[in-house]
Amino acid sequence: MLDFDKNPVPGLGTLREAKMMIRIISALLLSLSTACALAQDAKPLQLADNAPDRHTVVPGDTLWGISGKFLREPYRWPELWRMNKEQIKNPHRIYPGQVLVLDRSGADPQLRIETVKVEPKVHSEQLSQAIPSIPQNIIEPFLSRPQVLEEDGLKDAPKIVATQEDRVYIGPGGRVYVSGMKGDVKLWQVFRPTKPVIDPETKEPIGHEAFYLGTAKQVAEGDPATVDIISAVQEIGVNDRLIPSPRADIVNYAPHRPSKPIQGQVAAIYGGVKETGRHSIVTLNRGKRDGIENGHVLAIYRNGGERVYRDGNETSNIKLPPERYGLVFVFRVFDRISYALVMDVSRPVVVSDIVRTP
Repeated sequence: MLDFDKNPVPGLGTLREAKMMIRIISALLLSLSTACALAQDAKPLQLADNAPDRHTVVPGDTLWGISGKFLREPYRWPELWRMNKEQIKNPHRIYPGQVLVLDRSGADPQLRIETVKVEPKVHSEQLSQAIPSIPQNIIEPFLSRPQVLEEDGLKDAPKIVATQEDRVYIGPGGRVYVSGMKGDVKLWQVFRPTKPVIDPETKEPIGHEAFYLGTAKQVAEGDPATVDIISAVQEIGVNDRLIPSPRADIVNYAPHRPSKPIQGQVAAIYGGVKETGRHSIVTLNRGKRDGIENGHVLAIYRNGGERVYRDGNETSNIKLPPERYGLVFVFRVFDRISYALVMDVSRPVVVSDIVRTP
């Protein structure tokens, strides 16, 4: 039998090389089409229908929600403020009580904060007081707990190798022994890796879903190190993993579209369900190394599929273009993957749906 992986295909080399060439050409064509879309989108800002002249910020507001009051395309928020790239990454904080005024006097509308004279008082500028970009209560567990762990993170994560008195499972107040602990981190989170997250494009694992188990504190160094379990939502045992406990910061990145063409796919939906909707969390197969940033807004598309066209006795397959049906907001970025909140969609989101620069 002829092995096409080793024997050349006329004009294309080996079958493996041919497949690689097809993927490269497809990626180039996609980047070109997205770049053309970006170039064509240098259109004036379009205000939302019935955009208010002013809005008083109240507790519970989000940057996305306010942007939607003023703009048809909320991801163009930085343009409404005329922000530069540095300001997008570190935007001016917006606080409850401030009044936002829409200035329509120039060629393009602009938003500004109304200056109000108030009695002198001590005003704290802590980040926790500023309004978030998107609903904080929905994404908080994904900021403070690992829901998906990247392959490298799983490989290097410290592992429980024994329990006190050789118990099968341990709860709060119990003691475990952990190998591979490095650095001076004292507070840890315990999780259990479950099924792998498969990249819809390459069909390779890019991470593992992580089931959160609880928190732990290192009480003695060594290999294995001695660790006490502080809290647990489920019993903890040998082979469970630990990661440093992250700080759950308020997400208040300015919503903005990527400055370059980016395309990826939905790799997983939180909870292992087949489809999801607005204000759900999805995992994307693109991360920091692909240019993804916190605050990026991506359009989400469904492949159009193929249809059979019949003309008399002749038939042909027609490939339909992808159909855009919503937006997602990226709020946590890792090296190869990222978390995004589904914002506005007109149909359910499913794994393998396409995300790209709007």
